[in-house]
Amino acid sequence: MVSDLKLQLIAIDGPVAVGKSSVGQLLARRLGFSFFDTGLMYRAFTWKVLKSSISPGDEKALSQLASVTRFDFTPRQEGHFLPFIDGEDVSSHLACPEIEEKVSIVSKVAGVRQVMVSEQRSLARQGKIIMAGRDIGTVVLPQAELKVFLIASVKERANRRYKELLKRGEKVDYNVTLAGLKRRDDNDRHRSVSPLKPATDAIIIDTDKLSLQQVVDKIYALAVNQ
Repeated sequence: MVSDLKLQLIAIDGPVAVGKSSVGQLLARRLGFSFFDTGLMYRAFTWKVLKSSISPGDEKALSQLASVTRFDFTPRQEGHFLPFIDGEDVSSHLACPEIEEKVSIVSKVAGVRQVMVSEQRSLARQGKIIMAGRDIGTVVLPQAELKVFLIASVKERANRRYKELLKRGEKVDYNVTLAGLKRRDDNDRHRSVSPLKPATDAIIIDTDKLSLQQVVDKIYALAVNQ
């Protein structure tokens, strides 16, 4: 833990399955920060969308639903947050394939993102937080003192996601995983609202040939030398 750091906000952005959450959690533990994965928020809301039987393509209904949804994120001792939707802990539901398939469609709706960004900024006001997502450095926290954008080839990311799903005991096909990531990348990069791209002052780190610990070490060095 580093107690005398001047910086309060670290933004970690990058495409799906690049390792943002794993890096962010380890880095937060090392710095004594909290870690928040904004993807959990979008997954949690997608869970409610599916539960409400609203079509992911109905932008007006999605925006209305987001505006009346109560989001709560309870900090844990480990430095991360548990997601609650309307008072219900939904953390155990968020890895299901249907949410994985629909979340990028739901998350590109402007009215939904507006609500999410407001919630994310509220969390960031507590300071000493690492926030990970796809538009943290560009939209959510442009004032973050340190902005990092992680990249890796789509094949490497698919391999990581494939191994992760196998470890969870899920039946998964590598080619299906690869195709799914390519679709997510296309949706994230070409959406009209908050497209996936590095902030102009972000430091880009290619993680293809780096271990998780090496990525954490690189960002840690950047943080303590701010």
